[in-house]
This record gives sequence, C-alpha cells and structure tokens, in this order.
Amino acid sequence: MSGPVTFEKTFRRDALIEIEKKYQKIWAEEKVFEVDAPTFEECPIEDVEKVQEQIPKYFATMAYPYMNGVLHAGHAFTLSKVEFATGFQRMDGKRALFPLGFHCTGMPIKAAADKIKREIELFGSDFSKAPAEDEEVEEAKPKEQAKREDITKFTSKKSKAAAKTGRAKYQFEIMMQLGIPREEVAKFADTDYWLEFFPPLCQKDVTAFGARVDWRRSMVTTDANPYYDAFVRWQINRLREVNKIKFGERYTIFSEKDGQACLDHDRQSGEGVGPQEYVGIKIKVTEFASDAQEVFKAEGFNFEDKKIYLVAATLRPETMYGQTCCFVSPKIDYGVFDAGNGEYFITTERAFKNMSFQKLTPQRGYYKPVATINGKALIGSAIDAPYAVLKNLRVLPMDTVLATKGTGVVTCVPSDSPDDYVTTRDLDNKPEYYGIDKSWVKTEIVPIVQTEKYGDKCAEFLVNELKIQSPKDAVQLAKAKELAYKEGYYNGTMVIGKYKGEKVEDAKPKVKQDMINEGFAFVYNEPESQVISRSGDDCCVSLEDQWYIDYGEEVWLGEALECLKDMETFSKETRNGFEGVFAWMKNWAVTRKFGLGTKLPWDHEYLVESLSDSTIYMAYYTIDRFLHSDYYGRKPGKFDIKPDQMTDEVFDFIFGRRDDIKTDIPIEQLKEMRREFEYFYPLDVRVSGKDLIPNHLTFFIYTHVALFPKKYWPRGVRANGHLLLNNAKMSKSTGNFMTLEQIVEKFGADASRIAMADAGDSVEDANFDEANANAAILRLTTLKDWCEDEVKNQAQLRTGEYDSFFDAAFENEMNDLIEKTYEQYKLSNYKQALKYGLFDFQIARDVYREAVNTTGVGMHKDLVLKYIEAQALMLAPVAPHFAEYLYREVLGKDGSVQTSRFPRASKPVSKAVIDASEYVRSVTRSIREAEGLAVKKKKGKADVDGEKPVKVSVYVSKTFPAWQDSYIDLVRELFESQKLDDTNEIRKRVGKDMKRGMPYIQAIKFRLNTEDPETVFNRKLTYDEVDTLKKVVEIVRAAPYALKVAELQIVAFNNGESVGTDIVTGEENIEIPSKGKAIESAVPGQPAIIIKNIE
Repeated sequence: MSGPVTFEKTFRRDALIEIEKKYQKIWAEEKVFEVDAPTFEECPIEDVEKVQEQIPKYFATMAYPYMNGVLHAGHAFTLSKVEFATGFQRMDGKRALFPLGFHCTGMPIKAAADKIKREIELFGSDFSKAPAEDEEVEEAKPKEQAKREDITKFTSKKSKAAAKTGRAKYQFEIMMQLGIPREEVAKFADTDYWLEFFPPLCQKDVTAFGARVDWRRSMVTTDANPYYDAFVRWQINRLREVNKIKFGERYTIFSEKDGQACLDHDRQSGEGVGPQEYVGIKIKVTEFASDAQEVFKAEGFNFEDKKIYLVAATLRPETMYGQTCCFVSPKIDYGVFDAGNGEYFITTERAFKNMSFQKLTPQRGYYKPVATINGKALIGSAIDAPYAVLKNLRVLPMDTVLATKGTGVVTCVPSDSPDDYVTTRDLDNKPEYYGIDKSWVKTEIVPIVQTEKYGDKCAEFLVNELKIQSPKDAVQLAKAKELAYKEGYYNGTMVIGKYKGEKVEDAKPKVKQDMINEGFAFVYNEPESQVISRSGDDCCVSLEDQWYIDYGEEVWLGEALECLKDMETFSKETRNGFEGVFAWMKNWAVTRKFGLGTKLPWDHEYLVESLSDSTIYMAYYTIDRFLHSDYYGRKPGKFDIKPDQMTDEVFDFIFGRRDDIKTDIPIEQLKEMRREFEYFYPLDVRVSGKDLIPNHLTFFIYTHVALFPKKYWPRGVRANGHLLLNNAKMSKSTGNFMTLEQIVEKFGADASRIAMADAGDSVEDANFDEANANAAILRLTTLKDWCEDEVKNQAQLRTGEYDSFFDAAFENEMNDLIEKTYEQYKLSNYKQALKYGLFDFQIARDVYREAVNTTGVGMHKDLVLKYIEAQALMLAPVAPHFAEYLYREVLGKDGSVQTSRFPRASKPVSKAVIDASEYVRSVTRSIREAEGLAVKKKKGKADVDGEKPVKVSVYVSKTFPAWQDSYIDLVRELFESQKLDDTNEIRKRVGKDMKRGMPYIQAIKFRLNTEDPETVFNRKLTYDEVDTLKKVVEIVRAAPYALKVAELQIVAFNNGESVGTDIVTGEENIEIPSKGKAIESAVPGQPAIIIKNIE
C-alpha cells in the first residue's frame, strides 16, 4: 500500500505551480468563469427554450460546503466531478455555469462557538490553563452503528459523520489544527466570526485548485444574508401553501441538553439514524424472587401493594401468544420507575428516559428511579405475560441482552425467535450453570405462525438448519433472525388467536392495537442506534409538537418518483438508493429552536433546519448576482434592489409561478432575472457524496417537484463514493488526512486534479494516491519540456506529404483517441477520459516517434503540432492550467483554452489502419518474446548465442488451416440456432480431435462476445498483412532488444504448403519449416517468428 510522498527536490512541482498561479490571476482578470444567460440583444428571442437551442447551456452544482472548517480532500473529490463536467461542457459549446455558496445553517457552528465560550471560562482567553494532553480523560467513543431493524431502508455504510469524529480534543485545539493561531481562537466564540472567516478561505482554496466557479453567485446562508433569508422564507411559505408543511405530534431524535430536535446536520455521530418504533409489552410481576425482595427492602421500596411491570420492547406483538418466560441480563442494572396511574415499570434508565419524552410518564424528562436492582436479583420472579397461552411463567437470564437496545427486558417466544429458542434450550440443558430451577424453563413451543418455508416452528427449523449450537453464535443467529422475520411477515399466516387464518402482515397491526386498547401495551420509540449531538448529548426519541414536511405523502411521492424515472443517476446503485429511500422516507421536522438559520415565517420562535433551507438554492444561484455582489448581501448587485423588496410574490414572478406582479422593482429588471433563471434551469447535474441520498438529495427532488413545473425538474444526480487517502480511510486522529490547501501546496493543482480523475468514478469508495499525484508532476513537466522543444525546433521537423504508413497511422490513432476521449467526457467517466486523452495519447506519440526515428524519416511537423494542440485541449477539463500554458505560450494561440472547442476527429477513423497499426505492434512484441525465449538457457545451453549475429524469419500465413473450417461451420451453426452453450453437442461433434478443436472453439466463442459475428466467421483481416509488413520492414528489423539482426526474412505462404515467397527480396520457393509450434500456429494476422544464429 502506498503512503505519503516526500520530496527531495521540488523544482518540477514549483514550475507547475508558477504556471497555475499565473493563469488563475489571468482567468480572474479576464472573468473567464463569469457566465450569464444570453441577453435579449445577443439573442432576440422571448422563448427561452428556443434560446437554449441556439445557445446551449449546462448548469452543475455540488452540495455547498459547511463553514465550520476548511475543505478537505473529500470535498475536493466531489468538487472535481463538477469541475471536469463544467470544463468539458464549456468546450463542447455550452454556457457552463458552476456556482458555489457557503452553508452556515444549523447547530455545528453554534455548538462549536459555545464550546469555545466554555473553554475561555475554564482556561482563559489564551487557553493557557488547559490540561496537558496526557492529563486528558479519554472520552467514550460513540458505539458502532447498529444494523437497521428495517432491512428495506437504504443507507450508506459511511457518512459525513465519519469525517467529523476523531480523537477527543478541546474545541480550541481543533481550531488550532485548522491552522488558526492560538491567540485568534477566542474570536470564534462569536458565531458571526465563523461566517466572516471561513467563506473567504474556502474561495481561496477552491480557486487555488483551479475551479471554474462563478464567485459572483456565492452567498452565505442564514439571516446573515437577508436576500437568501427572503428566498428561504418564500420556499417555506409556498410549501406550506401547498400543504406540504404540517403541524402535529411526531417522534423525532431529540437532544435533552439542547432542548430541541437533533437532525442530521446537528449530530456528531449517528447521521441518518431515525426513530425505531417498538411495542412496549407490560409483563406483570406477580411475585418477586427472594433476592429481589431483599434488594427492595434495603432500598426502602415498598413493592407489595404496587402494580409493577417488566416492560419488554418487541417488533412482533402478534407472537405474544407464545411467550414462555421473560429474559433479563445479570449484567444490567435496572431501575424501577414511577409510570403514573399507580403503575411502576422495570426497564433500563435509558429506555425510561425515552419514555419520559413520549408522554408515557407523569413528568416530561424526569427519569429518576425509585429503586435500582441488578438483573440477577430478578431471576426467578413469577410473571403474568399478556396474551400468553402458557401460565406460571418466570424471569430467566439471557447474557446477550443489551442495555443499549430496547428496554433491557426481552420477552421469550421460542416458536419464532431463534435467539429465544437457543437460549431456552441452553437454560434447559444447564440449569445449574445458570443458577436456576429447571422447572422454571418452559420447553413447550406454542405454534403461532404457519410459514411456507419453515413450518409453524420457524425458530426451531432455522436453528437446526443452520446448525446453531450456542447463544454465542451471533452471526448465524442474526442470519436466522432475519430469515425468520422476513418469512413470517411476508408469507406467514396466524394459527392462533383472534386473527387466526389472517396473513401476519394484516394481523400484526390489529394485535398491536388490541393490546394497546386493553392496557397491555403501548407504542415506544428509541433511536435506531446511538446518536450523539454536536453538544455531546446522547440523544433520545421525543414525541414533539412540531412543524414537519410531509415527505412520503402519496401524490407527492408519485411526482418525486416520476422525476427520478427521467433523471440521469450515472449508476444503478444511486437509482436503487433513491428508490429505497423513497420507500421509507416519511415526514421530516422542518424546524429547530437553536442554532443559525432563517426564522420560520409564521412563528419566529423556530428556525428552519439546515437540510430544509438547502434543497432548491440552485435556483437562487441563477439570480443572486443581480441582488448582491458579496457573500452577505451588504453590497448591491447589478440592480439596486433592497432585501425587503424581495417578497414572496417577486420570487413567484422570477421563478415562473406567476406573470402578474405589483412591485416597485422595475419590470425590466424582474424580466432579466427571470430570463436568467429560465435559461439555466433545470439543473443539469447535482454532485454529492452518496451519504446524502437518504436526506438532502431526496429532499432536493421532493422540493423541486413541489414548487416548480416539470420542465424545471432536475435532470441528473451524481453520487460519488467516499475518498480514501493512500488506500486508507481519512482520519485526523491517525494523521491520514489532507486538506484541499495541503494537497495543492504539496502537488500543485493540476497534478492533484489528475490524481482525482484517476481515483475513480463509481459510487464505490475512490482512492487518492499520492504516488499518482507525484507521477503526474513528472508526466506533465516531461511533456512540457518536449512540447517546448518541438515547437522551438519545428523548422527541423519533416514537412510535405505524409508517408504511406506511420504518418497515416499516427493521425488515425490520434483521431480515434480524440473521439474516445470525447465520448468518455460526455459520459462523465473521467478516469477513462484521462486514460484515452493523456496516457494512451502519449503512448501513441511515443510509438510514432520511435517508428519514424527508426526508419530515419523523423516526425512530421503538422502531426507534432496537431498532437500538442489536441493534447492541450483534451487535458483542459482536468488540468486546465497546464493546458492553458501549452495553448497560449507554447502554441501561441489567441484566447483561452477554457473557451476553445474540444477537438474532434479531423477525418473518419479507419478501423483498417487501427488494426494494421496494432498488427505491427503485435509483430514487434512477438519478435521480442521470441528473442527472450531464444536466449533463455535450457539445460545449460540457449538456442541462440546472444554474442553472434542472427537471422530473423517471419512466416506469414495467407490462409487458415483447413482443419479450422469445419469448426467455424460448427460454431456458426450452433450460434445461429442459439445452442452455443450446449457443451455436450460440441463434444459430440468434435469427437477425438478434442485437444485441438476445443481450444479453437472456445477462442471463437470468446471473440463472439465482443466482435461482430460476421467478422469472426468470415475471418477476413481489415488490412493487407503482406503490404503492411513491406511498409515496416525496418521496424521489424529493429524489433529485438539485444540481438544483432544480420538478416531479415519475411516469407508469405499458403497454410499447408512447403514453400513460400520472401516479400522483402521477392525470392520464391523459400522452404517452410515442416515442424515446430510456431509454424503450426501461424494464421493470417499471427505470423510465426523463428530466430537463429547465422553460422
């Protein structure tokens, strides 16, 4: 595995960086990246769709970065995808727009600022009183994310949270890690300072990367920019008007410490985690075990006259008929909590905390127990389980019960739960080991659900089928649990109870509601897995009265799916991800009480949360240059429009929602803004990390279809994988981490961009390899030197007519690679575009240069200049500074490479010429392979003495062996009858010729996978093999690496004949060797090579 690169000398890199800085300054001065819609004077057409036809456009964005730090390599990877697309589309003749704003909404900045405030109070404004690092108490790491209970939900394996967490540090130390001097850190106790400090840094780093961003269109979010604030208010008001925003009680992840909902962007860990609904089953304790009674007496808790319940959380209320006991863990300390109405619950404190925020307890947020008791003391207590067929049940031990999942109490249903079945079996087999009375263990299994695959005792069947031996077989038990749940829910039928005969999926909600109505159960929610807020709080689930967006509503969902159907997602994984999220995504809290943001228009107590104010800001990008000329809306833009003039009605007009308008803004200004919006919309592509599919990108689709007509719905979303650094996960704590600034400082912009392009284009994790960036420095500077030398000395290059082979072959290969590069850029496959447009393009040049130098004619001036120009243009999307240098300074072209047209083939690509060129390379490779075999010693002696001159004989078969004809006919017959995979028929027809026939048939079948069938069956070369060899005799002669070729013989013959003709001298009746593997394998396009010493 490669690691960080260290430099001994940096003159090559420094030369590239000097070029980069020069052209960044020139581009800014020339305003190359400032892109506007065509004015009416440029294109006097009212219909903007017709304007787009005449002057095509391309509009691409990425998720705007959050301003609580500087950009890192992962940001740069996402940025590069928009960058390369924008650069190519502009060169393909479109007005390509790439704006970038700065996200500041939400809790992250506020939470960090508050931490600095606290640390100033603790350690002073210079933090000099902070403890040394080795005195710090190590904080508990967030627990590993648990698997979703609902396996149908899409989620990425990693999230942005992975990059947010690291080694536990004070906030002032984190700020210093970002490069902020200690004496400056105290300023960040003011949230406004973050908004002033980080956006300019972001622009500086992105510009140094060479990004084609139109910075006139940048803005900060929140009410720090009153224009953007007005835009968000318009969006929220209109969503409410169309009944997408509603008010009511809903379960939400909640931070007690912050006193508000903790949404994705407010989290230190647990991004994407939502509430998990359980049914809390009230299992009445009829008699406590003696140990439990002693504990309660010692704690002064009078239990004898109280209704006390063990509360078990279950996902399967329909199976409660089969309860045989109740499990607790001897390792867990439980609380006895006052649940009101004379009832007491025994659960973990964590579970009761959740309940206390869900209107299930007397006092919200009060979860102090009246007594505590270890699970071991509860074992043996007698219980009465609701709906259970069996009576006289007991509390029994289960070591695998978790305090962090459910309530810490598990009801046992061995008919349908593999875990329960295995534990029951273990308890029955080893009662002494567990310290229980064997009679407490109920081994009778009550059938509840009949399944097609596993019968009516699903758990027993699966445990035996998977050979599960112990409760500790966690992996196999997890598999069995998933199989049992799926089969029972989707294909199971109830065989007991009120709903006997009904499908489980129909009966389940009915049984649940019956139990709730009868007072035996209640709905209980908790986080799917641990969520830690940015303030460090371990979050719970609260039933909150709040404003929410009604995602998932049937009609709206249908429109969102319609949008997705027509969108380009660039990968099946991304489309499948969206479809999975749309299947489960429901309402989403639209507000919070604290942090930064826009006030809810109709209730200023609330702020619009950070994922809800960032769904359609791409529309704002199209108009903000008219409104303000700085990030904050303090300086006017093209028009002198005040923030309070930007009413909802004005936004309606600009975004095509109405044609009549009453405002003191001049109508011509409004029309110009509207034209700008209508020209650039819809958004062509949105680029983001795949972790935003379950929230931001889904909301992006929903909000667009709610507020805009179909013609403005987004056209594409590209989700990329996470970025590894040197094949390892980026992590500040391990030191495997680089900011964008550090990458550009270390490797320069263009070399870094080449490494980003080479990192990969799929949704799988990509890898930024420093070795690739370093290699790019050498490649670019070597290319730069060569181009400079060739242009400087072009008078020495050959001119006039092209030669009959090498010039034509090089021109043809350049044209082929230009077209391939163009197509890969169109498909957004930048790794492949780089392969064809840089690596393979240079190989083609090197082969041409070597060939013409070998033959003594040298390179043709026109082809050299064409190569340099095409190389500059094809590299421009990925390495624009270097390309600009070649274009302007080396070639002396006018204008910028950024606005030049992408090259296209100068004439149709000839397959015959491509095949002939590849044939020549193949022949030279074969000669070198034969050379290697000839000089290799066998039993102490080589076939050829490398010190003596040799004769190279090339035997060119003009016809195929007659024995192959019958197999060609056989394969054609089977192919046409679609029986090519019938191995038995092939073996039967081949018969005893298996050793020779089967490999040949397999080779034909392989070719049929990639080539045109007629080409394969006709076996005709696209080029004249003999004529081609005549043109490249000197190349063939010079092919060996070390051997001295004194004589070259190229003999053409008909397969099976004993003599042939030397195509170099014209001599006839040249004897063909009758034996030998080389001669026997010679066919058209694959000559035999024989090397021997001249005696």
